[in-house]
Amino acid sequence: MVINVGTRTDIVNCYTEWLFRRFREGLAYSRNPLFPDKVISYRLSPNEVDAVAFTSKNYAPALSRLHEIYSCYRTYFHYTITAYGKDLEPNIPDIPTSVDTLKALVRLVGKEKVAWRYTPILLSKTYTEERHFETFEYLCDRLARYIDRCIIGFIEMQPHLRTSMPKTVVLTAEIKRRIAEKLGKIACKYGIPVQICGNNADYSDYGVKTEGCLTLDILGKANGCIFKNMPHKGNRRGCSCIESRDLGWYDACPNLCKYCFSDKKRDDVAKNRALHDPASPLLIGTLKDTDELIQGVQHSFLRSGGNQMSLFDL
Repeated sequence: MVINVGTRTDIVNCYTEWLFRRFREGLAYSRNPLFPDKVISYRLSPNEVDAVAFTSKNYAPALSRLHEIYSCYRTYFHYTITAYGKDLEPNIPDIPTSVDTLKALVRLVGKEKVAWRYTPILLSKTYTEERHFETFEYLCDRLARYIDRCIIGFIEMQPHLRTSMPKTVVLTAEIKRRIAEKLGKIACKYGIPVQICGNNADYSDYGVKTEGCLTLDILGKANGCIFKNMPHKGNRRGCSCIESRDLGWYDACPNLCKYCFSDKKRDDVAKNRALHDPASPLLIGTLKDTDELIQGVQHSFLRSGGNQMSLFDL
């Protein structure tokens, strides 16, 4: 089983104490988004978790204690750094600060465990194609020696975003192709492997691979272990990553990025934040009398009973 820390909620940046307490106590709960009265319990001991996959826009709050997790668990870290300013990412550090934090993270865990996410790509009067190209090259120049790969992705204009961001440019297939081509060339110039995840178009002619951004192959190479050859179901439509168990919750991320897919009811973020208890196994709130607590299925993806293997075992 892979534990996911960050897809629904930037837990590293916004709920740091809760994160470390969960791993220290070895237990976390997660509500079922479709049936909120059903709560799934996950055991977090190192011998029951194949890997912990992080996603964050700011690892600074966790750096001093991150060893508590990476010293005991297989890990992989996605670090999102975009071209956007406070107008779209009001609670995210500026680009130079984010670059410095990524470098500090790499000094702790190694570049083979860190991927840079330049996503979602959106266009507006402020954030033009040229601005993206300039910012992307600026970042490639500073991050090339510190990252395993770069993952790009285009914004999906869900219904709530069409209301909150009506001036965002509609990305046609031709616009996406043009952007992918340019970013692919820039990444190649700096020797950075670049890919796109959850996309039906083929940009391989521009050096942009279409594959999962969190696969067992990626986790295995980063952590020096071998996983089973098994299908990757992903966590959403079009995703080709290995499925994982997310500890976050919707409408609970205080980053308040305007384009966020998981904060659909932004007024609820403050309400949910007020319900957060660092001592609760649930990220938001506590277990209710009406909740049904279910032990989550925790199958291992590792070969040979979960023990790390050497090449001589093949």
